[in-house]
Amino acid sequence: MNGKMPMTREGYDHLRRELERLRTEGRRKASQAIADARGHGDISENAEYDAAKEHQAWVERGISELESKLAAAQVIDTSNLTGDRVTFGSTVLLKDGNGREEVRYRIVGSDESDVKQGKISVSSPLARALIGKEAGHEVVVHAPGGKKVYEILKVNFPWDG
Repeated sequence: MNGKMPMTREGYDHLRRELERLRTEGRRKASQAIADARGHGDISENAEYDAAKEHQAWVERGISELESKLAAAQVIDTSNLTGDRVTFGSTVLLKDGNGREEVRYRIVGSDESDVKQGKISVSSPLARALIGKEAGHEVVVHAPGGKKVYEILKVNFPWDG
């Protein structure tokens, strides 16, 4: 896959905003905390200084990680998905095998998944089972929690989450 990671435009923009926040606000606050801690005297036994330096290192690691993710991102336009087949970026309405509960998911990149918001990673067992299927199909998912069966009710409807 040439090292590229699929990502929606929204996911990419979110990472860009977070990177910019860390580069500006994050670095500024870390530098200020170090300066404040230095003002308290001897830094050799200054826990506040050590904590500020650790925070600065955390900010720099975050910046580096986000830069790497953005460099590897393959932004896929999902704004006009149509059709009956589940693909990356699709919104899918499912009914569990017991017919009791309906769930809605959007298939997104690994770095933007958030199950609580209904966004599942394209590499998750459920997404892998759904890709290429159509409404009316049943899928069996072998997840860590055991086997689950879902019926696909609807595919590629507007995402409002």
